[in-house]
Amino acid sequence: MDLVFMGPPGAGKGTQAQRLCARLGVPQVSTGDMLRAARKAGTELGRKADEYMSTGRLVPDEVVIGLVAERIAQPDARGGYVLDGFPRTVAQAESLDRILAAAGRQLDHVVLLEVPDELIVERITGRRTGETTGRIYHIKYDPPPFPNRGEGGERLLTRSDDREEVVRQRLAEYAAMTAPLVAYYATRGLLRRVDGVGALDDITTALLRAIGVA
Repeated sequence: MDLVFMGPPGAGKGTQAQRLCARLGVPQVSTGDMLRAARKAGTELGRKADEYMSTGRLVPDEVVIGLVAERIAQPDARGGYVLDGFPRTVAQAESLDRILAAAGRQLDHVVLLEVPDELIVERITGRRTGETTGRIYHIKYDPPPFPNRGEGGERLLTRSDDREEVVRQRLAEYAAMTAPLVAYYATRGLLRRVDGVGALDDITTALLRAIGVA
């Protein structure tokens, strides 16, 4: 299957995409992971992406589209993929349609994971990362062993794009830019809405049912 995951930042798309990929035997294509890797490596693309990501703005289309086109053309994606984090706008969706058409492919389903904004803010702003190990905690859902300290007493850090003002800006941009995208896929009969609140296993079951696998 050629699948797209949609949903606001912090909705759990990455976790559910991993589960679905394991079930279907296809790769997860995460634009966020690709951009963060380029950012960490300090490449020209990474530096350009950092200018936008550190302030919660969306990375320009031409950067993301190039990454996606190269990735889904790789051998491990020939049998399908789960595209996580792209497209986010109708213009990107149209670019994806052209990429797929040129390869003789088309989308099977577009899954929309729905989570209320206030829960997303709580999820993201509560994340803390171990300075040395990179271990991720959450002050409410997976608290560290010590106040403001992780295993072995390591200092915990808050990512710059996990600050509340950045999260709310990302949510506002998401709502403004992707509402037309939801309509775009709905009119084509591809949209599958899934409630992203609840136990992970229950969400996975609902997701599989939505795409006709369960």
